Amino acid sequence: MTSAEKIANAKKRIDELERLIKYWDKSVEDSSKILNFPFKIDKKVA
Repeated sequence: MTSAEKIANAKKRIDELERLIKYWDKSVEDSSKILNFPFKIDKKVA
């Protein structure tokens, strides 16, 4: 592999990792919104 090919592959991996980080950050924000959502629990006897 030439240096140019190694650099191109490294850039592809970096781009993929950045996309994953953005996806994970978004999923953490979404789950925190869900967890902080107020809800009422009705106590009912079956």
